[in-house]
Amino acid sequence: MPPTPPSAEDHGARPPAADQAARRRRREEADPVDVSDEWEVPGRSESWPPVRRLVSLGIAGFAALLTVGLVVGAQTRHESYAVVIFGVQVLFVAVWVVASRPPAPRVVAAVGIAVAIGTDVAAVLTRPASLAPLAYVTAAGFIVGVVGQLTRPAGRQRVTESLGSSLVVTLGVVAFASVVVLSREVRGTQAIVACIAAAGIAILVARITDAVVALPRIAPQVPRGGAGVVLGAMVGTAAAGAIGNLLDGITPLWSALAGLATAIVALMVDLSVGYAEASRRIDGDEPALYLARHIQGPMGAFAFAAPAAYVASVLLLL
Repeated sequence: MPPTPPSAEDHGARPPAADQAARRRRREEADPVDVSDEWEVPGRSESWPPVRRLVSLGIAGFAALLTVGLVVGAQTRHESYAVVIFGVQVLFVAVWVVASRPPAPRVVAAVGIAVAIGTDVAAVLTRPASLAPLAYVTAAGFIVGVVGQLTRPAGRQRVTESLGSSLVVTLGVVAFASVVVLSREVRGTQAIVACIAAAGIAILVARITDAVVALPRIAPQVPRGGAGVVLGAMVGTAAAGAIGNLLDGITPLWSALAGLATAIVALMVDLSVGYAEASRRIDGDEPALYLARHIQGPMGAFAFAAPAAYVASVLLLL
């Protein structure tokens, strides 16, 4: 009788199906949710992740709180607004480091915090208000990040990935500082109210729409719906136009156009974070901390909507 060939388990390897089941169990343990919180999609493939209504509503609430903080803070003195922005920058650094898990998280976080302090001080003290000092701080921060990555004990292992994370974090904190510079311009506060409110309302509406009906699915692996993105852009634009009608020195049409540009950037960044998370899951990576990965989208959206608001305001509103 011929000997039985050794199975994959005899060699310590796991069959693909069992390996996929184990990864799915680890994801469920790291991202617990009640079965009733799943939105059933007719004809959905088993590989499609569920759209979780409570999570979508929670993210919408967080986006609303962040919008209120950025808009109300703009009504204070420039120094006080810089303190508010610094708090948001620290949260951005923490969330991005925890969610992206770079090889040298302490180096990335330290560079991000240092750049945040430098850009906020430059945004408040520079006379006249200008983005040029922020560019200098960005370059200095990136150089410090490169030196820190190359001198860490692990040497050059995964240094490219770590440098990429440092660059994203640096650009994010610098982008937040741009609204401090904008607040120092004539009618800059009004521009912040219109553009940031448009971005926040767009994300809020998109996430609430996902909680109601996340259709059509943008991609099978991304639990987002196209209706929310379109509706969010429309409502955000309308809100910016309405706000422009209430503010002195702001034309509703130009305010709506500036709000549209800012809202689109915010929605696209928020959506791209969902694609990045889906890519990590497909690759079999362990999910990041529950809270960090869910608020990473709104944090990134506001970070990169800030320079869009600055540019749109300079071209259309100031």
